[in-house]
Amino acid sequence: MVLLSPQALYKRCESSIFKFKTTAELPDYYESAIGQERALKSIEFGIDVDSKGFNLFVLGERGTGKTSTIRNIIKEKCKDIPIPDDWCYVYNFKYPDVPMAMSFAPGKALIFQQDMEELLKTLRVEIPKVFDSREYVRQKNNILADLQKIQKEQLEALDNEAKVKGFTIKRASGGFFLSPIKKNGEPLTEVEFAELHETEKLRLEQIGRGLQEKLNDVMRVLRENEKDSKNKLKKFDRETALSVIAPLINDILEKHNKEEVNNYLEEAREDMLNNLDEFRVNDEQDEQRQQAMFFPTERLPKGTYFNKYYVNIIVNNGDLGCAPWVFETNPNYYNLFGRIEHKVHYGMAVTDFTMIKPGSLHKANGGYLVIDVLDLLKNIFAYDTLKKAIKNDEIKIEDVWEQYRLATSTTLRPEPIPLKVKVILIGTPELYYALYNLDDEYKELFKVKADFASKIDRSEENVLKYASFIATKCKETGLLPFDTSAVAKIVEYGSRVAEHQDKLTTMLGFISDVLRESDHWAKKDNKTVIDSESVERALTEKLYRHRKIEELMQEMTKEGTVIVDTSGEVIGQINGLAVLDMGDHSFGKPSRITSRTYMGKAGVVNIEREIKMSGKIHEKAVLTISHYLGSKYAIKNSITLSASITFEQLYGIIEGDSATCAEFYALISSIANVPIRQCMAVTGSMDQNGRVQPVGGLNEKIEGFFDLCAYRGLNGSHGVIIPRLNEKHIMLKREVTEAVEKGLFFVYSIDFIDEGFELLTGLKAGDQLEDGTYPEGTINYLVEKRLTEIRTAMKKEGEKNSNGKGADNKLNNNEGETK
Repeated sequence: MVLLSPQALYKRCESSIFKFKTTAELPDYYESAIGQERALKSIEFGIDVDSKGFNLFVLGERGTGKTSTIRNIIKEKCKDIPIPDDWCYVYNFKYPDVPMAMSFAPGKALIFQQDMEELLKTLRVEIPKVFDSREYVRQKNNILADLQKIQKEQLEALDNEAKVKGFTIKRASGGFFLSPIKKNGEPLTEVEFAELHETEKLRLEQIGRGLQEKLNDVMRVLRENEKDSKNKLKKFDRETALSVIAPLINDILEKHNKEEVNNYLEEAREDMLNNLDEFRVNDEQDEQRQQAMFFPTERLPKGTYFNKYYVNIIVNNGDLGCAPWVFETNPNYYNLFGRIEHKVHYGMAVTDFTMIKPGSLHKANGGYLVIDVLDLLKNIFAYDTLKKAIKNDEIKIEDVWEQYRLATSTTLRPEPIPLKVKVILIGTPELYYALYNLDDEYKELFKVKADFASKIDRSEENVLKYASFIATKCKETGLLPFDTSAVAKIVEYGSRVAEHQDKLTTMLGFISDVLRESDHWAKKDNKTVIDSESVERALTEKLYRHRKIEELMQEMTKEGTVIVDTSGEVIGQINGLAVLDMGDHSFGKPSRITSRTYMGKAGVVNIEREIKMSGKIHEKAVLTISHYLGSKYAIKNSITLSASITFEQLYGIIEGDSATCAEFYALISSIANVPIRQCMAVTGSMDQNGRVQPVGGLNEKIEGFFDLCAYRGLNGSHGVIIPRLNEKHIMLKREVTEAVEKGLFFVYSIDFIDEGFELLTGLKAGDQLEDGTYPEGTINYLVEKRLTEIRTAMKKEGEKNSNGKGADNKLNNNEGETK
């Protein structure tokens, strides 16, 4: 048993280790993280290794600087990586529903897009001009005139022959036909033809059939001539348009000499030549055509047809000075993998390749993509699709809901884009181990683990890094400088958060909040430098804002609604210490633990377990007490005992083993019939050998009991008993250390359970003698004596019951004989 000194309850940071007056004298802190060598080496390895599947998962508690560290590292790393290519989508003239993906050197995609736009702009002006030129009209008329001349000659020759034979050729809406004529050249009417002699009719019909065959032959020739003329015109139109198109496309080919560009421009040129009519319509004619539409209010934009020749740039890396790095803050499916947008026309959703929009994977391609894994898992389809993209090394833009529709619809299916990106997931340890253990694919795709520690050693080196971190934050956010006393107070707060005198927390988010709050109170007091007083006020005000529930709980205890005794002595009752964690604030709550013993064979009964209000760990603790009790007092004789243990006024689930020692003391007090001093409180776990084990939340537990005792008045008898192994975890508030220094409050530490009896009861535990008994007047002696008394009483009760049953059996036998 050790009585802890005030110095053992709070490890101060000496200002003398700092070689500056204020943090304004310190240089900026450029290191990525404080004391995170393991994590930094893991990140460096994961970023440098260029093999499939070596993506990173950066894990650690929130506030440990994971995101800022990754940002700083990859920002520097990207400077040494070549800038990746641009990517764009263009129209696929062979398969229109499969837009083609094309890559360009950084910045070249924009030039290609501008070239294509300039090409279209020029063609829409020059092609109508060239087709309206005199030379084009003259040559076109010559071709048409030749056709008309041939038609006229062929028809005139046949007509002359027909006239000789009493027929003439006439033109109708359906073409040409033969008609019989009279000698004067007038056409023969149907009445006149009917009045002719049958012989004449037969003669005319026979001649007509012969001439009709010749007319048919002539018409076939004329159609072939017309077809030839049309081909000549089409060829002439192509040559005329090609004289305009070819030089412009050749200029583009010279600037972008790539096979895929050459093939695309060849297909685009052929498509233009096959659709010259669209180019021959000028803007005025296009406007007139639009006005003639059935729904003039829903006209298509000017030049909608020409969208197929535009270039949709997905990624433009021309303005990047290094490889890309993207932090996706909203990793839903479309933000990651891109989307195909639609617009409503005539009540229908229509789209084309120009409405393809990129996602974060496109933008980060060739660099780094950082995602918060919790946000990723919240979004449907995102995680699974990301794994597929990494596994297949390609980005596909798809309509993810298509498979769930009752009826499928025609949509675009853009060509996938090759993917080469390092994906970095950031999350908590719980999410890391959940994915690692439940998802086999995860192990193959995220092979690098970078684990950020939540605590680091409180070495002089790390303390000085703390000071540099404070200096950097002050400069970045415009805070007042901190003097050495304020820096020392921040270091001490870091140990308090870490719950260890020789550790510092790496959850620098909490530290940054305290820095800003300290700055606020210092400025409010018109200070030019932040001192320890401002830091203490910031911590006090922060505690005040969060401890409403704690004060309500304390109020119920102070007014007696929740019964906790801090004076007097009670048999089978002790003050245990628990911690309530509300998420943003945790505090200690003294609890009354009681135990009752009586004759019986039920053993030690955990009342909370009987009503299913006990957790597994607490049930284990009670079983540990039972087995330790048996191993100590039932070496020669078995224990016959019924006992109960409970937390009084407990209305929720109890979990944990930190009350094991307190429960054991209450049980022994009840068995030995020895009262326990209520001015003391106990916390600590225990093993089956009686060794006291460390517990958590020690600062809150001690301070919770201290606040209650201080309210009722400290008289030098109050104190707590804690495990010896917890001494290094104590960082108590100033009020407690001052009370200990004045001798008004005490903190004792113990290694074994027996050490606490003298403090709690005034009696020594007593060591076992050679004959297996304990010295008279000790706790163990009284316990063994009481157990013997119970065993004897139970034996007599058993014999009495046995004799009674024997007499009853004899009486029954005699009655049988009488009968």
